[in-house]
Amino acid sequence: MSNRLFTLDEAHTLLPVMESLLRAAMAANAEREEIDGEFQELATRVFLSGGALLNIGELKKRKLDREQATQRVKDALAEIDSAGAQVKDLGIGLLDFPCQVDDEVVLLCWKLGEPKITHWHRVEEGFKGRKPIDERIAKAKPKPPV
Repeated sequence: MSNRLFTLDEAHTLLPVMESLLRAAMAANAEREEIDGEFQELATRVFLSGGALLNIGELKKRKLDREQATQRVKDALAEIDSAGAQVKDLGIGLLDFPCQVDDEVVLLCWKLGEPKITHWHRVEEGFKGRKPIDERIAKAKPKPPV
């Protein structure tokens, strides 16, 4: 996990790239969940019928599709993490950008579908503690290392 701190402007500059990566992760995750559902339905059908002839080639292909989707999720999340942003909820598309305000690190909070970053919260508060960006947050700059 990166220790990068963002200003609001830096987070806004990076947001389009992070949104693209987040969307890619969400799509791959949805594909993985769809394949898991297919496997679960098949397992139930086989169980309820006492057995079945299965198309092993097709099952092998779907297993590979799932593995590839899983890797795409991991790759996208790793890129987001290496940039310093934090994925908080892949299901709804929630990203946080650490930001230093005075002597405290807070999180600039963005949800997929929002046109820009308009909220922040303290680390321990989470999404439910979101507050609108105010002047103090908007002008925050990381303190230089001592």
